Amino acid sequence: CVADFFTYETTKSVVVKSWTVGVINRVVQLLIISYFIGKVVRHGTVLSKSWVFLHEKAYQVRDTSIESSVVTKVKGFGKYTNRVMDTADYVTPPQGTSVFVIITKQIVTENQVQGFCPESEAKYSCVSDSDCQRGEALPSAGILTGRCVNYSRSLRTCEIQGWCPAEVDTVQAPIMLEAENFTLFIKNSIRFPLFDFEKGNLLPNLTAQDIRTCRFHPVTQPFCPILRLGDIVHFAGQDFAKLASTGGILGIKIGWVCDLDRSWDQCVPSYAFTRLDSVSEKNSVSPGYNFRYARYYRRENGTEYRTLMKAFGIRFDVLVYGNAGKFNIIPTLINTVAAFTSVGVGTVLCDIILLNFLKGAEQYKAKKFEEVSHPESPSAQKSLLPHVLLGALPPP
Repeated sequence: CVADFFTYETTKSVVVKSWTVGVINRVVQLLIISYFIGKVVRHGTVLSKSWVFLHEKAYQVRDTSIESSVVTKVKGFGKYTNRVMDTADYVTPPQGTSVFVIITKQIVTENQVQGFCPESEAKYSCVSDSDCQRGEALPSAGILTGRCVNYSRSLRTCEIQGWCPAEVDTVQAPIMLEAENFTLFIKNSIRFPLFDFEKGNLLPNLTAQDIRTCRFHPVTQPFCPILRLGDIVHFAGQDFAKLASTGGILGIKIGWVCDLDRSWDQCVPSYAFTRLDSVSEKNSVSPGYNFRYARYYRRENGTEYRTLMKAFGIRFDVLVYGNAGKFNIIPTLINTVAAFTSVGVGTVLCDIILLNFLKGAEQYKAKKFEEVSHPESPSAQKSLLPHVLLGALPPP
């Protein structure tokens, strides 16, 4: 065992003239080379386009830390409950950020003042004061006083302290259908700090006339920065009337995947659209998207009152992502060495087949593995020489 431990192994080159092993070896090498730097073409269609070097661009260093700014502007007029609505009425926040809401439906509760009033929801109906828990805070109404009061001639509900009268959010409200034809202008600027590369989605070939008249389309106008709201909803696979009624959240994704080894003009944005709250859409408990806000006023006698609005709308999130790559010698050398090293996988596979599955495997093993003992000293070899010449061997 000790002698086996102090041994040394070295490779031995054995040339095997076998069509089977030779074909397998070359096929494996061809596949590995194709994976790194080659391409496989069948019937004129590229099946594997230089996966590592050309598709994955392993010869480039990449910058994924994209810096971005987004400015948005909505235009259009709509009619809602006999009022003409402009962007100041239906867009919030008004600053033109990357996340904004277009209000398409509202439930309005006017002239609310601080005081005491019956709760409007039927689930807070009561018969006596014992049915009302004093001090309980209701999510959108106020705090229960512990008294049971008349809501109508036929219904008694728990009394609340808060903004009165209480909101009735079960009424059917119309939607602003004109919003489908509103337009959204997006101005996006990006920068890849590693390469100090800057660009925007307002491409140089866009003229002032184009900005006024073009409308985005993924095929005919893929770089137009003006999008029709109805088209955005359609591209996201949604129904506008349903989305405007319940509310929802849509994502506008702007992708910048740039090969900086090419010209500056070839770094262009791509647009994609999706619904971000698709899980909420399937939830019957709280579907869609809505929020509340209020406008406050003061009467001549100093009494404060407000108009409460429960707004349903479409929220748009402009999401910018991307990466840029440029040739660099270090990743090129690393992946080139990895490619040549991986070619050795073919040798391992062929050895397994040669020594275990082919006819004559034992013969191949005998040729491949050879045990060599330590050679005898020169003096011992000289002592044998006279006996060999005389045709005799020394006595044992």
